[in-house]
Amino acid sequence: MKVVVIGGTGLIGSKLVAELGEHGHEAVAAAPNTGVNTLTGEGLADVLDGAAVVDVSNSPSFADDVVLEFFRTSTTNLLEYAEKAGVGHYVALSVVGTDRLAGSGYFRAKIEQERLIREADRPYSIVHATQFFEFVKGIADLSMVDGEVHLPPVLFQPMAADDVAAGVGRVTVGEPLNGIREIGGPEELRLDELVRKALAGNGDPRKVVTDEQATYSGARIGERTLLPGPDAQLGEITLGEWLARQKR
Repeated sequence: MKVVVIGGTGLIGSKLVAELGEHGHEAVAAAPNTGVNTLTGEGLADVLDGAAVVDVSNSPSFADDVVLEFFRTSTTNLLEYAEKAGVGHYVALSVVGTDRLAGSGYFRAKIEQERLIREADRPYSIVHATQFFEFVKGIADLSMVDGEVHLPPVLFQPMAADDVAAGVGRVTVGEPLNGIREIGGPEELRLDELVRKALAGNGDPRKVVTDEQATYSGARIGERTLLPGPDAQLGEITLGEWLARQKR
């Protein structure tokens, strides 16, 4: 099976290309540095011919207007070329809780991306993943207040990028869901405690403050906003195992 991975040189994309290749599929890493640009359409006509497509790309900027324009333009172009190429399965990676996080500009952009996919009348699957361990530092960076990391004590079920790639890969080689598949990590943690432990484990001295009023990526969230539903497929790598791997 030929699979074009949009964003195939990034964190999840590179792991997904390797995962698919190990299972005997022809995985093509598509990104601007390989001659494929979803914002301009460059290279899409050639690379999508006879392939399934998986979009795991992300905006280079999370500024509200920029991220919305990125997902709107790239998804519109990708869907247009996918239709011309007769793509039989269009897969996109999104985030658990996206529909509950419209207070965030980033998640409004993801909501728009998902709407475009649903309304395109192509066989599709959307994978909602919980946040990645690899993005813990980014969460901390976005949550700084007066030199400290402020986070709410809400439940969180993060996962390792390796498990994300494996989950997306399983969906990609299956039949189109024409709906959403949720994937998540193997254990529930509190967001503030997770970031506190992860930063300490990586030698980051920043203080994490438990703050009931703190936002997540600019959005107010409840205790279970970030958790997947009971039918989610769960990964295997725990926070402790992931931290041990980082030290090695």
